[in-house]
Amino acid sequence: MASLRGLAVGDAIGSQFFVPVNYPLLKRREVPPGPWQWTDDAEMATSVLAVLAEHGRVDQDALARSFATHHDFDRGYGPAVNRMLRLVREGGDWRELAAGLFNGQGSWGNGAAMRIAPLGAWYADDPEQATHQAEISAYTTHQHREAVAGAMAVAAAAAITAGPAGPPAPKDLLDGVIALVPRSAVGAGLRRARDMLDYDDAATVAAVLGSGRRTTAHDTVPFALWSAARSLGDFERAFWTTAQVGGDVDTNCAIVGGVVAAGSGGAPPARWLEQTEALPDWLPAGPR
Repeated sequence: MASLRGLAVGDAIGSQFFVPVNYPLLKRREVPPGPWQWTDDAEMATSVLAVLAEHGRVDQDALARSFATHHDFDRGYGPAVNRMLRLVREGGDWRELAAGLFNGQGSWGNGAAMRIAPLGAWYADDPEQATHQAEISAYTTHQHREAVAGAMAVAAAAAITAGPAGPPAPKDLLDGVIALVPRSAVGAGLRRARDMLDYDDAATVAAVLGSGRRTTAHDTVPFALWSAARSLGDFERAFWTTAQVGGDVDTNCAIVGGVVAAGSGGAPPARWLEQTEALPDWLPAGPR
């Protein structure tokens, strides 16, 4: 639950910086006036956690149903996923619909990664199982190799961060993630991210790794995990480092927020939590 709260805060505040009037606040590292509403990132992450709470694992049919049932068009979903979830709600088969996206390639967007950190925290004692369950979860909407690898990477990062040994050193975190991610552009980006851990200029790192401007997994996940790795235990630092490079700000900050909040000392500031929209009331009580 801590990871989901961190994801929702990162998502909700990050989304405020798509509004031009808030650009000066971003440069000054000041949050805009609340309350802040989260987007599709947190809505889908809540479904992931709800399915885990009910089934103890990722049940793909249950997850697809939950995504479709709770789909709110106004939360900022991409057009392909909007259409797909509407068709699932109308009785369509998610397997056929997800496989048919983008001329049969499947989506390689960052949507499977943006929602998955709470699953990683759920499997804090087993990062390998976290990556396995993340892979299963991704296929309900994103069937391209890169999207799946991106989800696996974020889940692994959250699982390692939430582990019983406490948050790891930055290099140890990225080494652990790289070991669990299949050969892919996401994996190559993570190796570059590891090599740039001593860079202090986030804008330079984002120029090399990507910042989600193309909304693809391999253009999003490496930078997000670079930022998270350098700020474990410090949610505010992680948020501002991530937000100030621009790109897909809400998704980047959702990923980073979910990973950082999964570890000890990584909770968002109480004043930010108070201004963030409450989590949905359909989330079952009691998930870890």
